[in-house]
Amino acid sequence: MSFLARRVEGRLRQALTRRKSVLLLGPRQTGKTTLLQQLRPDELLNFLRPEVRQRYERSPQLLGAEVEALAEKTPGRRPLVALDEVQRVPALVDNVQDLVDRKLAQFVLTGSSARKLRRSRDANWLPGRLVPLRLDPFSLAERVPPSLEHALVFGSLPGIALAADDAAREEDLQAYTTLYLEEEVRAEALVRNLGTFSRFLQLAALEAGNISHFRGIAQELGLPHTTVAGYYEILEDCLIAERVEALSESRTRKKLTKSPRYLFFDLGVRRAAAEEGPRLPVRVLGALFEQFVGLELLRAVRQAATTLHLRFWRDPDGPEVDWVLISEDRWLAVEVKWSEAPAAREARHLETFLSEYSQAREAVVVCRTPKPFKLGAKVTAVPWQEIPALVERLA
Repeated sequence: MSFLARRVEGRLRQALTRRKSVLLLGPRQTGKTTLLQQLRPDELLNFLRPEVRQRYERSPQLLGAEVEALAEKTPGRRPLVALDEVQRVPALVDNVQDLVDRKLAQFVLTGSSARKLRRSRDANWLPGRLVPLRLDPFSLAERVPPSLEHALVFGSLPGIALAADDAAREEDLQAYTTLYLEEEVRAEALVRNLGTFSRFLQLAALEAGNISHFRGIAQELGLPHTTVAGYYEILEDCLIAERVEALSESRTRKKLTKSPRYLFFDLGVRRAAAEEGPRLPVRVLGALFEQFVGLELLRAVRQAATTLHLRFWRDPDGPEVDWVLISEDRWLAVEVKWSEAPAAREARHLETFLSEYSQAREAVVVCRTPKPFKLGAKVTAVPWQEIPALVERLA
C-alpha cells in the first residue's frame, strides 16, 4: 500500500465537499505535504521554504490580496488554498478568518506544532470555521507492518517504514530526532538551553509509557519540576508526546493513580531519542508492546471521529488495567501481554475491573496469538492485528 493514500484523506475531501475549510495537524513527515499535493489546490504555500515564509512575515495582508485576485479567476466556485506548516506565520490565521467569512476561498491549513497557533496573540483557531483533523503515522488500519518487532523497533512513520532497508531506517530516525531539536525547538525558540532539553528528551523517551513523575526527572536534570512540566507541554504542543489521562473515579478505591502517562507518537522516534540501538531485549519489547497498543488505540479513536476516549486504570496497591476505551455508556478494558497464549490468571485484573464498573461489559487481552480465544465469560484474547476492530465495537 502506498503511503500516498491515507484514511484521513476521505474525511478531508468530505469536509471540502461541504464547503468547509480544514485544519490538518500532524507530526513532521507523516505525509501532510504529500496529501496537500494530491488535493491539487489552486494555490499551495509551503512556509518551510524561507523565501515564502519571509514574504508573508513582512506583509501578512498580501495573502488577502492574492486570494481576492485568485477568486476572480475562478468564477462560480471558491478556490482552494493550502497553507503548509502555517504555524511558522501564525499572523496569517486572522487573514484566513476574514477570507473564510467573506466566502472568497476554502483553506486547508497544516501544522506540526500547535504551540504558536494557540499562544500567539496574533493568531486564533478560527472557532467554528475549520474542521480539525489529525494525520498520524501509519495505523494498523492502513498498513500492517512486516512484523510486530519491526514496528516496535522502527515505528510507523511513512517515509521511514517504507525505506529500502534497516540501515536507511536507522539513519532516518537519527536525523528525525535532530530535526525536531533543530527545527521545531530551536527555530521556535521554545527553550533557552537546547542541551538541557536534549537531555530531557532522552529521559522522557526512556520513561515513555510510565506514570509521569516530573520531580524524578527534574532532580536528575537539576531543574525545577515546573520546568520539566513545561518541557512535557512542549512535547505535546509539537505533537511528539501523547498524553493519556488516568481513570480515577471509583466507588470503592481511594488511591487510584491520577497522574497521566505520556507516549511518544512513534516508537522508532522514541528509540532514537532514547539513544537505544535496534537490538532490544525481550523485556524491553514487552514494555514497548504495551505502548504500541496504546498508540494504535489512540489512532483508531481519532479515525473513528467519535466521542471515544482512551484512559488507563491503576491502583498503586493492587490491580491495574493497561488501557480503557470509554464511550458514553460502554467501556472496553484492554490488557496487553507479550505472550502468544496468555493464561486465564493473567486476566484477573480485568475481571476485577469488570466487577467494579458496570459500564465495562467485556474485556480483551491483546497478545501475539494468531487467533482469538476465550479466557473467561467476558474476557477474550485477541491478536494485535485486530486492534482497529476493538474501537469499531464502540464507535
